[in-house]
Amino acid sequence: MMVVAGALRRADGRWLMHRRPEGKHHAGLWEFPGGKAEPDEMPVESLVRELAEELGITCDPGECVPATFAETGLSDGSQKIVILLYIVPRWSGEPQALEGGAVDWFTPDEVHRLAKPPLDIALAERLFQNR
Repeated sequence: MMVVAGALRRADGRWLMHRRPEGKHHAGLWEFPGGKAEPDEMPVESLVRELAEELGITCDPGECVPATFAETGLSDGSQKIVILLYIVPRWSGEPQALEGGAVDWFTPDEVHRLAKPPLDIALAERLFQNR
């Protein structure tokens, strides 16, 4: 399964994270916002759609910058997932948790300390390794 996620950074250096709502897989854990890519969409198109649905924001796909990716292991027995992470430098609207859960802004050090799903742990490590 192909999944896309956005790393939104404010001017003050804080990054947006989304807390998974109760009743969903990984409920209560923090993740980069995003969701499943549809077969007929390019990944960046899926990202723009998912951020609109999940956060109520709009962004220009041409400004979304591919940053890194993470994937499940080949032999861990779970569903195979690849997450593509894009840096989203600008958007319109104030991000809100429209599908439940919560959103908040964190420094890179705070992001590292948040409880996250395994693939988001890998994404955060790679995103912030040189920052």
